[in-house]
This record gives sequence, structure tokens and C-alpha cells, in this order.
Amino acid sequence: MQELEKYDAARHALQAAASVDEVKEIRNKSLALAAYAKQAKDKDLLSWASEIKIRAERRAGELLIVMEKAKSNQYTKSAQYIESTEQNKPKTLAALGISKNQSSHWQSVAAISEENFEKAILESKQDNIEITTPLILKLSKPHVSNNSGENEWYTPYEFIEAALLTMGSIDLDPASSELANKTVKATEFYTAKNNGLTKPWTGNVWLNPPYAQPLISQFCDKLALELSAINQAIVLINNATETKWFQGIAELSSSICFPSSRIKFIDKQGNRCGAPLQGQALLYFGDNRVLFKRNFSKFGLILYYA
Repeated sequence: MQELEKYDAARHALQAAASVDEVKEIRNKSLALAAYAKQAKDKDLLSWASEIKIRAERRAGELLIVMEKAKSNQYTKSAQYIESTEQNKPKTLAALGISKNQSSHWQSVAAISEENFEKAILESKQDNIEITTPLILKLSKPHVSNNSGENEWYTPYEFIEAALLTMGSIDLDPASSELANKTVKATEFYTAKNNGLTKPWTGNVWLNPPYAQPLISQFCDKLALELSAINQAIVLINNATETKWFQGIAELSSSICFPSSRIKFIDKQGNRCGAPLQGQALLYFGDNRVLFKRNFSKFGLILYYA
């Protein structure tokens, strides 16, 4: 209970902090506490001490961004104004005791959206590991299944195998790349260069679309338009059940699989990457719902649609 009270007090202090110096003091205390936790091998204490540290860095980054904007605005004012506010000029990084590298990292953490930041914190705590700046920056990057040659995330083969067992073949992958298709082995595939959004879709379709907006909405809308022309389709997307695009495409599906854990995608070297921050869903469109359930139930919960 005492540690929880200290944690809450630190969170409140960060929210109230109005200067970088105040935030640095909280960060320094959390660093000392983290060092003690490591010596004592107290994982719980280390977890929340490192969390306060990263939250302090985020707050410092926010204040540094404001400072830079204020400094930039000063240069646009008249010389008379600058002279009159000389004593109120923001401190330099050197005066604050902050390196350029620290400032850059902290501002990068501050630039993370609130949703992605909190998800990254939660994932770190669930894995019971020390929360570091590089880790948060890595975990906060949304999974983007880019349909270009620069795609770093590819579907694990077991899902492709289940799709083949269900549909019998994959005739088209409209959001793919040369490298991705070595696993999918679609008869035809479209890349960023020939843009699957502008082409007709037919046959049995496998779709793991780019997860960034507006592309994910555009690919889901395209599938909805092409449903009458295709035989079957399986779509692997984030289970963003609160979004309009997910609800729209889910309503048209025959069945949905909600995997019991987040999917660890494949990198360019064929290695499993860290799981993305959000869970996934596999949506089936077609008449072989029984086969879909048989082949995908090993991954998680199956829901039928009439």
C-alpha cells in the first residue's frame, strides 16, 4: 500500500510539474529507486520505478517542445520585444543539464500518442520487464502491414496454411510484396507499385492490409465492394472493434476468429517479431464456415454470423 501511495504521488507530481527542473528531480529519484530495486531484486518495485522514469521523460519532452516553440517565436518578434523579455528567455539545454541526445529521445517519447504510449506501458508491465526509453519507442510503433517492399511484418505461415485448408487456394493477395508472397504464394498479388485498390479482385482472396489510416479503411471498403465478384476471402486485421471500418467489414463477414494472443509477425530475416500492441482478428467471407472453424479454432475464439 505504501509503494502504491508513492507511485500515485509521483504521478500527481509529474502532472503538476511546470518546469523541466521539477521533472528532472522526479526522474532522478525514480532512477535511484530503480537502482535499489535491481539490487534488492524487487521486480515489482523496478517496474513502477522505471515506469515513473519514462513518464518523467515524456513530461520533460513535452516541456522541451514548448520551450523550443517559445524560443522559435521569440526570433519572429521585434528586437524591442526580445530585449524586454531577455530575462524570461527559456533556459538552454546546457543550463538544464540535458544533452541533445536526451532531449531528442524525450521529445520522441512525448510525440507518441496517448493511446500508443499507454498501451506500450501496459505491454511492458505485462511482460514484467524494466521499462526503458528505447523499449517504449519500439513498442509504441503501430504495426503497419505496408504493401511495399519495405514491409517489415509478414504473416506467419500457420495462418496461411489454415487459409489454404479453408479456401483451397489463394488466388489473389491485393496488399502484398515480392517477399511476402514467398509465404502466401498467391497466384496473383498486387504491391504498392501496381496498387490493389485500383484493380478488380476475384477468386479466393487473402488480405493482410496496411494497418495505418486511411489505407486500412480503403482496403476494407474495397473488399466490401468486391464481395460479389470473389468466391471467398480471409482478412487479417487489428481487432479495432470500436472503429467504423471494423464494424462495417465485420458485419459482412460469415465468421470471425479472435486469436487468444497477439500474433507475432515475421521480419525480413524470417524471425518472429515482438507482438504488436493490439490484438488481431481474422474475418472469413464465404460459405465454408465449418471449414473455417475447423482450421482456425486452434488460434482462438470463433464467432459465426448468420
